[in-house]
Amino acid sequence: MSMADAPFTLFDLAQRGMSAQLVRMNAAASNLANAGTVSGSEAEAYRPLRPVFAEQLDKQSGLSAVGVTAVVRDQAAPVRQHDPDHPLADENGDVWVAPVDENAEMVEMLESARQYQNLVEALSTAKQLMLETIRIK
Repeated sequence: MSMADAPFTLFDLAQRGMSAQLVRMNAAASNLANAGTVSGSEAEAYRPLRPVFAEQLDKQSGLSAVGVTAVVRDQAAPVRQHDPDHPLADENGDVWVAPVDENAEMVEMLESARQYQNLVEALSTAKQLMLETIRIK
């Protein structure tokens, strides 16, 4: 049996969950960093990143983990603003602003940080239980 065929352990589940939350947090950070950015055309406007998650079921143990299958661009339309004095304005005097909801992205970051911390605490508890079990034996 190869390592790839080995059943999931608590540590595998936590590692996969932490990795997924890190991708989620990085996507939100990128979106926040690009909030309010302006471009000269709709096609060039920044569109928010969205991680796509999928369940990964381990048939041997019956446990399921989460994995990131892709990071895609949101299809939200950029916001057109009339600003003829802007250096990036098109022939109609319009610029296109990234469709990033800063409040929603902050909530996304806070939630992913909370989930990551929960996984760290679960690993810490498992470690303490293992050490206590070893000490008892």
